[in-house]
Amino acid sequence: MLEKTGRTTLASQDQRPLTIHRIDAIPVALPLKTPMKMSAETIAAAQNLLVRIEAADGTVGWGEAASAPTMTGDTQGGLVAAVRDHLAPMLVGKNIHDWPALRPALHRALLGNGGAHSAVEIAMLDLIGRATDRRLIDLVARPRRNAVKPMWLLGNKTDEEDVAEALRKQDEGFNFFKLKIGVKPLAKEIAIAFAVREALPKTPLCADANCGLTLTAARNYVKKTKKARLMFVEQPLAYDDIEGLRKLTHGTRVPIGVDEAIHSLGDIVTNAKAGAGGVSLKLIKLGGITAAIEAGKLCQKLGLSVNIAAKIAESSVSSAAALHLACAVPKADWGVSLTHFYLAEDVVRRPLPLKNGLVALPDAPGLGVEVDEAAVERFRVR
Repeated sequence: MLEKTGRTTLASQDQRPLTIHRIDAIPVALPLKTPMKMSAETIAAAQNLLVRIEAADGTVGWGEAASAPTMTGDTQGGLVAAVRDHLAPMLVGKNIHDWPALRPALHRALLGNGGAHSAVEIAMLDLIGRATDRRLIDLVARPRRNAVKPMWLLGNKTDEEDVAEALRKQDEGFNFFKLKIGVKPLAKEIAIAFAVREALPKTPLCADANCGLTLTAARNYVKKTKKARLMFVEQPLAYDDIEGLRKLTHGTRVPIGVDEAIHSLGDIVTNAKAGAGGVSLKLIKLGGITAAIEAGKLCQKLGLSVNIAAKIAESSVSSAAALHLACAVPKADWGVSLTHFYLAEDVVRRPLPLKNGLVALPDAPGLGVEVDEAAVERFRVR
């Protein structure tokens, strides 16, 4: 159910029916400025899905989801098929104000497919917000903050390159950094942690292995980087290695975060019981912002820290959605990763800017960003 915002509910503000005219599932390939090497893949261009929902009066809402075969199992073709063949037919002709009832029906009709569900939900809420002149966040939650400090990911070949990039990005306004690990020899990754810490003695610093370490390697990494004062180490082990997580967290004081392991509220509880100190919440893993907000509330109840992240790399459409989420959850103390910054080109007219170390929540209706449909066509996969 859509929450109250302090003034009115969605239904009471605008009772006039507005039907959905058409839904397009658009595959796009968005080029990165620099390829991003992860433990299981190297990404040079983001293979994403854009969802465009148009109402009968011409109002349009947009959503986005990244393909993530190694995280959610979603391929770009699968995302397109899920929206085109399963979700869209259930929505065309329906009243947009019936969304609170339509959303659970969609999830009953198509199990899993978190990326497709998320892209559709964000597009629907963007559309509803534009039709009723309300921000997306005001449709789903009471805002808890109006801006966030974004983090920057470091994953170069050498410590000199990581240090140089970190200093350059700090000058641009980034003051939270995450090291990509699990891709180079362990000794080298340990050395990089100390090199970056020496260059940035007071800046929050963490590391993310994307399931790329063994239990022995993870133990060595957290032990030998202790003096580098990492805020947390994210997903060092395989997503389903709960026993390994339990053994690792029992033997270290460095908080261990989980990301690839989280796809439901039950996953959060399971990993918390195994000793996880925090979780990374992504819209594509949880199936949309409604579920992600509930996940954030559960983390607060369980005493878990929270990182909010978009997938590498999504446009300002998904980054705006992640920003609304980050401003809605009780806390995001482990940082916010907005990944449109890594793209060579965006699909919105004015990408979300970084000003004075902050990315502010847009004040415009819906997501608050304007999609450039010519850019969408330019990057469309045919």
